[in-house]
Amino acid sequence: MEIENILAKNITVAGEKAAYDAACKRLLANKIILAWIMKSCLEEYKDYSVNEIAEKCIEGNPLIAETAVNPDEESDDNSEQIRGANAEDSTIQEGTITYDIRFLAIVPETGAAIRLIINIEAQNDFYPGYPIIKRALYYCSRMISSQYGSEFTETHYEKIKKVYSIWICSNPPKKRENTITKYCVQEENLVGQVSERKDNYDLLTVVMICLGHARDENYTGILKLLDVLLSSEREAGEKKKILQDDFGIAMTKILESEVSAMCNLSKGVEERGIAIGVETTTLNAIRNLMETLKLTAEQAMEALKVPETEKIKYRGQLKG
Repeated sequence: MEIENILAKNITVAGEKAAYDAACKRLLANKIILAWIMKSCLEEYKDYSVNEIAEKCIEGNPLIAETAVNPDEESDDNSEQIRGANAEDSTIQEGTITYDIRFLAIVPETGAAIRLIINIEAQNDFYPGYPIIKRALYYCSRMISSQYGSEFTETHYEKIKKVYSIWICSNPPKKRENTITKYCVQEENLVGQVSERKDNYDLLTVVMICLGHARDENYTGILKLLDVLLSSEREAGEKKKILQDDFGIAMTKILESEVSAMCNLSKGVEERGIAIGVETTTLNAIRNLMETLKLTAEQAMEALKVPETEKIKYRGQLKG
């Protein structure tokens, strides 16, 4: 049976595009991967080990494009829902934006905990028709403004939490390959010399992680880790070996299945479809999508373009 490539052949079909995006987001949302990103890019975590960050600093489970929340309609009595860092942010005036991944993190300092709101975005197109740095700054602004009614009320602006928007660009221009760039608020004295407490103005930071290839000395650390993890060319076995040997990342069952799902889906970024003529292979492909991407049998068969005449057969085999 001939099946088309999910993304390259029909990228405009929401279900197929969502399946690819879901695999990427689920990989990045793994706590040990987030911990590597945080240690490598955020100054608050440079003195902590990756395992310490993963175990002690990430609150709850990172959310991946989940439940919508409307801050305009929230009250103090229902603030717990917003503190869960939902992945959709809606306001009546500005509409809805959906974050790829959003989560809360803490930084233990002098016995207290500083809470950060961190957003991770995966971006393939560096030139989508606007400067993505401006979009990242807008996301930061929304994450700050949405704290009203959850992190602070009335005029208690001292309770505003710092926010990060971290963008992982898999296909940047050559001049940006293998670079990590930070954009933040800094104090500058124009007349005289004064010094404000940094935590009173250091409230938003954008980090651009631009991936590249193993061609220069910068291809190491988090740049290499993310390039390997999100590669559409490396086999799953090679990815797992590099992550284990070079970065000490244990391949848990969940993460291993996500790496395999990413490989299976990203192999389809070719113009030609993949010919699968063996019935058991198709059945395994359906089960793989159902398990790794949490699709129903019908959604998995739609994504694989299973003909209507054959769906009854696979429904029976799946039940058995």
